Amino acid sequence: MRFATLLLLTLALLSLSGCGNMRSGPDNESATTSQPQAKSYERAQAPQARSEIASNQPVATQQNISLDQADAANAASQALERKIIRNANLTIEVTSPPESQRKISTIAESHQGFVVTSEATQRTTEDASKPLITVNLVVRVPAAQFNQAMEEIRAFGARIIQEKITGQDVTEEFMDLEARIKNQKALEAQFLEIMKRAAKVEDALNVQRELAEVRTEIEKLEGRKRFLENQASLSTITVTLQSPTQIVNAAGFWYSIRSAFSDGVEAAAAIVLFLIRVVITLLPILILLVLPIALIARFIFKRMRRNRLAKAREDNLEAAT
Repeated sequence: MRFATLLLLTLALLSLSGCGNMRSGPDNESATTSQPQAKSYERAQAPQARSEIASNQPVATQQNISLDQADAANAASQALERKIIRNANLTIEVTSPPESQRKISTIAESHQGFVVTSEATQRTTEDASKPLITVNLVVRVPAAQFNQAMEEIRAFGARIIQEKITGQDVTEEFMDLEARIKNQKALEAQFLEIMKRAAKVEDALNVQRELAEVRTEIEKLEGRKRFLENQASLSTITVTLQSPTQIVNAAGFWYSIRSAFSDGVEAAAAIVLFLIRVVITLLPILILLVLPIALIARFIFKRMRRNRLAKAREDNLEAAT
């Protein structure tokens, strides 16, 4: 009985140990094979995840921009940073210079500009009823409005005789001025600190003299800087407005006769004016110099004549006696 009981217990223990090994074996295999399966799953799911992320992100739209537009944008961004003095000179032929003068003044004011000078001159021609009028204008407009103002000024002109646009880049000089002003102000601060610690009157006077020179240099540099800022922020446009030039036929017999007659009249008028000027120039000399000399000479001649007559009478009396 005891032997049978031990045999049954031994079989039961062996069966239990076999079941435990069978359970642990598949678990270990699943653990070892789970990592490659997970990696292959991730590799399989990676393209899908990337496509989902790409679909969720906003798609960047591409715009076709020409090279001219890119250059213009680049030039505009650089112009905002640089200090450029722009000036223009225009000579325009218009039918009515006074009316065009008023229009240009209106254009300058509409672009936040102003008229610096305005001068009108008039010349006579062969037709006295149609004199030639020339108007000179100097206007200043903001640099940002320069191109638009130029286009509007060109628009109402009948013919553009001359046009000249100049640009001067003063950025380097402007930056140099800023650096020099900064250095001078730092030097001024140092002199002020030295002056506070000056124990003698002589030392204080020497420092004050140096301060005055530094202050003068700072004011000069700041004045030049303000001038460059003003010239760069406001562009100058000089406009000359003139009436249409009359075309004259310079060929033909009658034109030659008329030209010769007009030349003769001008020559005669020049001679008469010359003689009048000579007389007017010599008149003070005649009054102040020649006339007194003539009066003195006349007085001397009369006195000499009287002396001769008196001597002649005396001679006659002596001869009679």
